[in-house]
Amino acid sequence: MVQKLRSVALLIETSNAYARGILAGITDYVRQHEGWSIYLPEQERGGTPPRWLSTWSGDGIVARIENDEIAMALKHTELPVVDVSAARHLKNIPWVETDDEAIAGLAVQHLSERGFKNFGFYGDSAFNWAIWRKQNFERLVAEAGGNFFPHDSISRLDKQYSWDREKVALAKWLSRLPRPIGIMACYDIQAQKLLDVCREQNIAVPEEVAVLGVDNDLLICDLASPRLSSVICNTKRTGFEAASLLDRMMSGEEVGSKSILVEPLGVETRQSTDILAIDDADVAAALRFIRENAASGINVSDVLRAVPLSRRVLESRFRSALGRTPHEEITRLRIGKVKELLTGTDLSLSEIASRTGFRHDEYLSVAFKKAVGVPPRDFRRAEGSQGAR
Repeated sequence: MVQKLRSVALLIETSNAYARGILAGITDYVRQHEGWSIYLPEQERGGTPPRWLSTWSGDGIVARIENDEIAMALKHTELPVVDVSAARHLKNIPWVETDDEAIAGLAVQHLSERGFKNFGFYGDSAFNWAIWRKQNFERLVAEAGGNFFPHDSISRLDKQYSWDREKVALAKWLSRLPRPIGIMACYDIQAQKLLDVCREQNIAVPEEVAVLGVDNDLLICDLASPRLSSVICNTKRTGFEAASLLDRMMSGEEVGSKSILVEPLGVETRQSTDILAIDDADVAAALRFIRENAASGINVSDVLRAVPLSRRVLESRFRSALGRTPHEEITRLRIGKVKELLTGTDLSLSEIASRTGFRHDEYLSVAFKKAVGVPPRDFRRAEGSQGAR
């Protein structure tokens, strides 16, 4: 007997990386188990219930239940439903969400490892997950003996919300913070806003303020200036677990209000937190100059023209703060940029040398092999093979 395809609706928006990750996880489950016919309508996050829902004759639904209207509409269908939102508008159904305590733990660990004693949190009190991340972050900072400085924005859902007003509030908050400070934003969009205000206020990131987001939305992280470090949520597993729960429910199993909290995968470190917290203002200024100009072919003499120190004093204080010399830092950043271009572009070695401050590709090859252990072409070949796998 041929098993009837189960018709499953996905009320999940596709406008952000987190939701698309959930959909990818559901897709993985469907590929492994088959037997599902998926209906993915165009859906706005937190929008009103779609008209078709009241007459839809499917078998089950996975939804981000963001308001009471959607909750009631789903309840009236009397179908099996799994919630993948933290809002909890339907408390008697199963739900799958991020483990916000684990996310906050990774953030505190990441910033603590970089020497920060002062910790900020930029949140949004309209969302449970943001509140839970803030609460856990504050507790873990206290346990680590750090100092905690929170700021919550007015929610974008609030009628009183204005980005101009929020920018003013953010600037005032930042002006009162001790520096250096590591700040966790509740998610990448908030982190991007924070970076925008830091840039407008001429606040050095990450030397004075390091910024860490959540979600690892590649589009946001790579377009941010500087590029944004972010906690990597395991969204594919979230979707997979939600699909598995729904499958059990459609098979007649009682799962009640079972909750599954999915731990994050780690932190993707980019420039916004790629720093050791530095109290020495002159060293911070030197490091900022190096970060902004390393790829243009600068040397230590250029750094000395940017800070009021002798070479001996700069190198001593620089090494004391970072464990390496200004020359080593210039080389480290240059080689890091070379790695990016080798793995992310098809540029020739001579073009890469020109973009990273090397006089020609022979100099680049010698410096790269000395730093990495293999020639640039071998590195590009090996990294390309790993990406294909």
